[in-house]
Amino acid sequence: MRQEAPSPVSHSLGMSEIPEVDIVVPVKNEEHDLAPSVTRLVGYLRDFFPFSARVTIADNGSTDSTWRVARSLEAAFAEVRAVHLDLPGRGRALHEIWSSSDAELLAYMDVDLSTDLNALLPLVAPLLSGHSDIAIGTRLAHGSRVVRGPKREIISRCYNLLLRVVLRTRFTDAQCGFKAIRASQARELLPLVADNGWFFDTELLVLAERAGLRIHEVPVDWTDDTDSRVDIVDTALRDLHGVARVGIGLARGTLKVPQLALRESVYRKTTASAASAPAPLHSVGAGR
Repeated sequence: MRQEAPSPVSHSLGMSEIPEVDIVVPVKNEEHDLAPSVTRLVGYLRDFFPFSARVTIADNGSTDSTWRVARSLEAAFAEVRAVHLDLPGRGRALHEIWSSSDAELLAYMDVDLSTDLNALLPLVAPLLSGHSDIAIGTRLAHGSRVVRGPKREIISRCYNLLLRVVLRTRFTDAQCGFKAIRASQARELLPLVADNGWFFDTELLVLAERAGLRIHEVPVDWTDDTDSRVDIVDTALRDLHGVARVGIGLARGTLKVPQLALRESVYRKTTASAASAPAPLHSVGAGR
């Protein structure tokens, strides 16, 4: 079935403009889902999203025709750019794109668009207003509506419970593929994140919380992708290894997290004081 292209509207992003939001869609061997998902996303951005946005397709190690599809989408839509990475890994792709992005706000979502796009504006608005530093979609908070099998539900709840017990986290859902962060904070935290795979999300959130950053949670409507090729067992084992690594690093002090909230507080007070200070008086010469 042919996918209808979104009609352009006045606030669509031009090729040379710097966007307020850079939305990364990491993909690996997604030749069938990529075009309809990105077309749908661009349509939403043009019709309902009040901020300028770029969609960055991050092809990380695809061996099918995903890259060809990504390039065709880049040619079709001014809002879309395609970036190819030789090595796989969602965390690696996000690290690479976010580190070099020129946008004020960095976001990402899974290519299957399991999260309802109506949650995108509530995700980014608190960050652009300065209210919060990081925003995450959560499937485990009151108000979320989730459609998925019991196996994934149990694994997700057990994993997040483990994080609260072992790493003393307060956020509710580390793994939902729907997150955003202010670029200024990302530049501070990304060099500390070691994982290049699925644990990247968790590690970033743990470090952000330890740095004192404000994490905003958005309850989402989420529908499980029945065609997902994620190896649940392998991913779970890698996540457990990551939890142990981060926990040991924090306990031993080898993983040092800067107090970004304190630094920003000082910066804001200094800026506010400078803005409110009276203008210097210019002396007038008394000579005649």
